[in-house]
Amino acid sequence: MQDDGGNPRDEVDVLAAAWRRDGVSEPLIAMLEVGKRAQRVGLLLQQALRGGLAEYGLTYAELEVLTILRRAGEPYRLRPSELTKSALLTSGGTSNVLQRLQKAGYVEREADTGDARSRFVQLTSEGLRISEQAAKMAGRVHEEVMAGLPPEVVREAADALREILVVIGRRRFL
Repeated sequence: MQDDGGNPRDEVDVLAAAWRRDGVSEPLIAMLEVGKRAQRVGLLLQQALRGGLAEYGLTYAELEVLTILRRAGEPYRLRPSELTKSALLTSGGTSNVLQRLQKAGYVEREADTGDARSRFVQLTSEGLRISEQAAKMAGRVHEEVMAGLPPEVVREAADALREILVVIGRRRFL
C-alpha cells in the first residue's frame, strides 16, 4: 500500500485517516499511531516465532521466562516475583508458566535458605540447553522478519521506542 506520493502505508494509516475525519488532534493521532504500530510489530514477531517455538514445545511466555533466567547468569536462578516483573506477566500467569516448565524438566524450584517463605526458580541443564537453542532460533526469526529494513531504520526505531518506554515506564497503571 502506498499513498499518492509513493510513501509506504499500513493498516494504521487507515485508522489515522478516520481519526482525522473525527477531528482528533495531530499530536494525539501520532501517539495513537505509536501505540498501534508497536502493538502490531510485537504481534507480528510473536506470530513469526510461533512455528519455531512449537518445535521446542514452548509458548512465547515460556521462552520469555527461560530467557530471563538464562540472562540472570549462573546459577540461572531468580525468585518468581522477579520473573513476573521481568516477563511482564501476572503472578498467576507466571505460576502457570513455571508449572509447565517444571513439568517439562526445564526449571526446578528450591527453597530460599535465607527466607523460609520464599522460593527460587532455577534453570536445569536441559532448560539451559533449550533456552540457548530457542534464543538462536528467535534471533534467526527476527533477522528474517526484518530482512530488507536498513539497519539504521531499525536502530532509529529502537532508540525512539526506548525514549517512549522510559517515560511511559515511570508511570504506574492500575
